[in-house]
Amino acid sequence: MRGTWVNTATVAVGGGLGTVLHNNISPAWQTAAMNGIGLFTLVLGIKMAMASNKVLELVAAISIGGVLGTILQISGGMHGFGEWAQATVGAQGRFSEAIVTCTLLFCVGPMTLLGCLQDSLENKPDLLYVKSAMDGIGAIFFGAAMGIGVVATAALVLIIQGGLSLLAKPLSGLARRTDLLDEASAVGGLMIVSIGFGLLEIRNFPTADYLPAVVLAPLCCLLSEKFGKVKHAS
Repeated sequence: MRGTWVNTATVAVGGGLGTVLHNNISPAWQTAAMNGIGLFTLVLGIKMAMASNKVLELVAAISIGGVLGTILQISGGMHGFGEWAQATVGAQGRFSEAIVTCTLLFCVGPMTLLGCLQDSLENKPDLLYVKSAMDGIGAIFFGAAMGIGVVATAALVLIIQGGLSLLAKPLSGLARRTDLLDEASAVGGLMIVSIGFGLLEIRNFPTADYLPAVVLAPLCCLLSEKFGKVKHAS
């Protein structure tokens, strides 16, 4: 888990540096930074979503995943945790929003799963090192725009990526199916698009409720393959 520990550290340090900037720049500059981050996030999400080659499966995954997430109240739970953490540390501002937004951005991309699998199964943390550098830079900008809540995201990065590392063996087969990873990445891209809409204050989606779709996308593709073979055989 060396890569995960490094990733956790870069998010914490980057968020801390950004928070220092947040406390020393004008609200107008913070707004400008947030708009820039929102635009970049929107374009990044669209690019990831375009990786999909199976539109029907993608639609099914995001729709069913959203329903499941709503039933499980994932978004409400994450916001509740953020509000609890904010009250515990006595923070002000966009603390809870920062936790939810940054956790999703730092953990739903394809580099997260692949990096954790390589780190755990092959003892190769290189991909997570690259991700760590990217997340650390992103944490600086988010910290500058949203404050100290970004630092708290580091704990969730550790928990999520640590959990993926522990599940590395059961998930190892997925790493060999790049087509399935592309579909999971595409779902993550749609979620990142929704985050971009929120950052730009166009519309706020309960983005976390769609997290089950990341798992459902490969499953929908596998089911589609299975029934396709059955139909072809008949």
